[in-house]
Parts: sequence; C-alpha cells; structure tokens
Amino acid sequence: MGSKILIIGACGQIGSELTYKLRHIYGDDNVIASDISYSNKEIVNSGIFEIVDAQDYASVKTCIEKFKIDTVYLMAAMLSATGEKYPVKAWDLNTSSLFHVLNLAKAKFIKKIFWPSSIAVFGPTTPTEYTPQYTVMEPTTVYGITKQVGERWCEYYHNKYNVDVRSLRYPGIISWKTLPGGGTTDYAVEIYHKAITDKFYDCFLKTDTKLPMMFMDDAIKATIDIMKAKPSAVKIRSSYNLAAISFTPREVAACIKKHIPEFKIVYNPDYRQQIANSWPKSINDSYARQDWSWKHAFSLEGITEEMLFQLNKRYNGILRKSH
Repeated sequence: MGSKILIIGACGQIGSELTYKLRHIYGDDNVIASDISYSNKEIVNSGIFEIVDAQDYASVKTCIEKFKIDTVYLMAAMLSATGEKYPVKAWDLNTSSLFHVLNLAKAKFIKKIFWPSSIAVFGPTTPTEYTPQYTVMEPTTVYGITKQVGERWCEYYHNKYNVDVRSLRYPGIISWKTLPGGGTTDYAVEIYHKAITDKFYDCFLKTDTKLPMMFMDDAIKATIDIMKAKPSAVKIRSSYNLAAISFTPREVAACIKKHIPEFKIVYNPDYRQQIANSWPKSINDSYARQDWSWKHAFSLEGITEEMLFQLNKRYNGILRKSH
C-alpha cells in the first residue's frame, strides 16, 4: 500500500506547487488536493480535488476517511500582511486547522503531518543575524503569534501522544508560477513581474531591508525531504530553521538591472516595513543541514535568471533576449 496524501490549502502559493510535485512523485491518484473554494482552476482540473474547510473538523475528517488518507500537508493559512488586517480571522484559521489535524493524528486517523511555520515566529528582540534555532521568540504579528503557538502544540502532541508532525520555518518564498498571497516578503515576487511589465517597481520596503529568502523549488524540496526522512532523523518537533539566501530590495533590483538595464525602482515603505523590521536578516539552519541533509540550490542570480525567463514567456516575450 502506497501513501495516500491530502493537501489542505492546495490552491495557495506553496500548496499548489507542492501538489504538482507530490503528484509527480506519488501519482495523481494518491495525492488529493483540497481547498475551501475552486479558486485555482489549474489545481482543480489537474487531479482529484475536494472542497474542505480547514476550520471544520468534520469536513477534514470526512475527506480523510473517504480517501483513506495517511499523510496530511496542512498548507492553509492567513499570511502576515493579510493577518494584520483580519487578526481574529487569522487566529481562528491558523490555529483551529492545526488542532484538527493534530487531533486526527492523535486519534490514529492519520499517521504523518506536515505543518509550515515561518520566520515570523521571531520578533524584534530576536538576534537578527544568523538567527539560531533556539533563541528569543517574541513575535509582534498575529501571523507570527499563531505560528509560535502552533510550534509549541506540534512539539506537545509529539511528546505527549507520539504524533509524527514535521515542520519548517519558511523564509520568504519566491515563485513565478503563482501570484503573491499577502505576505511581507511578497515584494521579492512582485518586483520581477513589474520589471517585465512596467520596467518600474514601487517597493513597499526600504532599500536596505535585508530578509531571508528562498526560491520555491528549494522550499518544495525541503518540504519533501523532511517528510521522507526517517522519524529518528527528525530531532526537532517544533519547527526547523530553514534558509537559503538573504538580500535587500536594492540588491535584487541591481540583479534585475543586469538583465533589464532600463529597470527603475522607488521606495515608499508602508505598514509592512514595521513587520519586516521585526524579522531576522539571516537564518542559521545548521540543524536541518545536519539532521536530514538539507541543501539549497538557488542563488540570487539563479533566482533572477529563472524568474525573468519564465515571466518573460508568460508575458508574451515583452523582454528582448539579452546577450
């Protein structure tokens, strides 16, 4: 019997790309995508899709029983910037959905859970350079609070009930396939779109705001790697620090200008600047590299080349080939 996988929140930025990759590995019939609506037509039409309300225990349980699911990737969440606009909704979604899958695992309906955490668990009192795995965590956003609380519950359920739950603290994720989903690091996705379409970007962060970032391919690889690891190799059951590279808006703009010399950027920081100020500038992920052999592949130059190449194709060859 092969693994039967349910992805909750499959229409989101990470969930959608994770769905495609898991289907490639395990087969279309063994990976059930689900979300609260049919918003992502490509995901809905790409394989088995179910409407599941992550906040409704019965909805999640019914889907798990229907398809004999043993592994759940809980990707449904309200992200940082959106969460500040709707704090109660963010708290309800981000915490209740986690409790539902943890309790289903406790009751032996499922065997394994992946739940994403975030660098948002850190706060202004956290050391900002090479932020260690174990450190001060005083988040100042609703999103960060929900992720910190979630980490504690994951570890509790593992220690108390032997629930096999695994987690990563994602940095900012960069992808050309899906549009930004309301996160503070989304400038690093928007800037590439605007570079192609407008040759201009109005950045909502300051020029020297350094944040940890990662290309989507690396984030998906890390997610699958930790889930494939033997249980004994996963020594941290709250959430692992995860890192690839760190850069500023100025640095990514300079990298883009190598390919699009006429590209211009201006800086008009908004409420997201305060969120970014509370987050680390770089992350120490030595435990992930040591415990289950994590390695990233993409540099800033590599990310920029791939983003511009793929988005140029999407936007009908607006960008002239540079030699």
